[in-house]
Amino acid sequence: MLTHVLSRCAVKPALSTAHVARLSLRASLARGYASSSSEYDVVIVGGGPGGYVAAIKASQMGLKTACVEGRGALGGTCLNVGCIPSKSLLHNSHLYHQASHDFKSRGIEIGEIKINLPQMLSAKEKSVKQLTGGIELLFKKNKTDYHKGWGKIVSPTEVSVAGADGSNTTLKTKNIIIATGSEVSPFPGIEVDEEVIVSSTGALSLQKVPEKMIVIGGGVIGLELGSVWGRLGAEVTTVEYMDAIGAGMDADLAKTFQKTLQKQGMKFKLSTKVISAKKNANGKVDVVVEAAKGGKQESFEVDVVLVAIGRRPVTKGLGLEEVGVEVDSKGRVKTDSEFKTNVEGIRAIGDVITGPMLAHKAEEEGIAAAEYIAGGHGHVNYGAVPSVIYTYPEVAWVGKTEAEAKAAGIKYKIGGFAFAANSRAKTMNDYEGTIKIISDAETDRILGAHIIGPNAGEMIAEAVLAIEYGASSEDIARTCHAHPTLSEAFKEACMATYDKPIHS
Repeated sequence: MLTHVLSRCAVKPALSTAHVARLSLRASLARGYASSSSEYDVVIVGGGPGGYVAAIKASQMGLKTACVEGRGALGGTCLNVGCIPSKSLLHNSHLYHQASHDFKSRGIEIGEIKINLPQMLSAKEKSVKQLTGGIELLFKKNKTDYHKGWGKIVSPTEVSVAGADGSNTTLKTKNIIIATGSEVSPFPGIEVDEEVIVSSTGALSLQKVPEKMIVIGGGVIGLELGSVWGRLGAEVTTVEYMDAIGAGMDADLAKTFQKTLQKQGMKFKLSTKVISAKKNANGKVDVVVEAAKGGKQESFEVDVVLVAIGRRPVTKGLGLEEVGVEVDSKGRVKTDSEFKTNVEGIRAIGDVITGPMLAHKAEEEGIAAAEYIAGGHGHVNYGAVPSVIYTYPEVAWVGKTEAEAKAAGIKYKIGGFAFAANSRAKTMNDYEGTIKIISDAETDRILGAHIIGPNAGEMIAEAVLAIEYGASSEDIARTCHAHPTLSEAFKEACMATYDKPIHS
């Protein structure tokens, strides 16, 4: 019961902080912070997940707000050429693969199955259009001004907007939030043409399924998009410089994940570096690789190469040097705990600052930054930001990996539970994967949760909530979970952490 009491106590600071934030915010708004003049209270440069969320939140708190975005559609990389279109292709390619390889064993017999790639791509574009258009409606609903054009910070109180129509407008403001996001990191010596040598953007719109495809980079983007085209029939080989895939993933899950993808047909070359990739006279790509530590070179001819080695902050042409905003060695804007830069009145959030380049991390920072500007108190717990890889099965994690706990000198316990022992997973015939829980050996407080299996991306929310409120593994284990559900596997993994599971 000690751990139960400890975790309950952990709830109080979070609740009192939120209460203080609300009182502070009400007081600031009561003082009439929101401007009634033509000057804005806040201008957000960038309309991605961080920027548009910050704009809506600021408007909801009574601040006169503008959002500047030059892409032509709100939502940033995520909604336009990232999270959303890739998930459409992941879902639909999974349905195709399931119909081709799995339906018969489930007692479902259908005729010939064919890919209609143009229709699949059209469905992707439809979802993108609906969601980006939805943000514009939210702007109108919340009375947020939307300026279509590229923003440049002229001074700590001015943002110039170069409109697509050739116009140039200067917005005066009390505060500026930089939310310009990130872009694909180039690979030195490899020229991306978005046809046969593609970035993640081009990989979302290939006009035919390649016979052979090489993915440079075994991170989230490479694995997801490689998985899409692999399901549709491509022979996919992932080349990764490190000795494991899924950068940042717990080592045990990374090994399981790789084996699972290999069973699906994906090939891997780990501890391997790409020397060159060039389009040849046949319209294909000649790729040369060798061991990361050097050695004999190996050559391939493939139809498509996907360059997925990461992303970098977008700051070019933003005017940071002119106004004196400091950036680090990786080009990220330097900020303090309240997202303030070294220049008074200018803050930055999302991919353009340090931390994981995740849409939901940017959203939380956007809300917090708006709250700080309004005079309240923002809150982002970076120890409870989840990561998800939307392959099949999904992989999701939050908190510390075992290696991180060990490096920090923390005495910890580990509990696990396989989906093979979960009744719902069995009835779905979808039981590949496992759950790993890491807790503090003394207090039983959950330090990390790592899931590979069906609906991992949804299930990780329970772990995020547990970490946010300081729950112990016993707290979760003693919480009633509906039967039969996949979430019972999470409950049993927690039981295994502080004591013993029932069903394994």
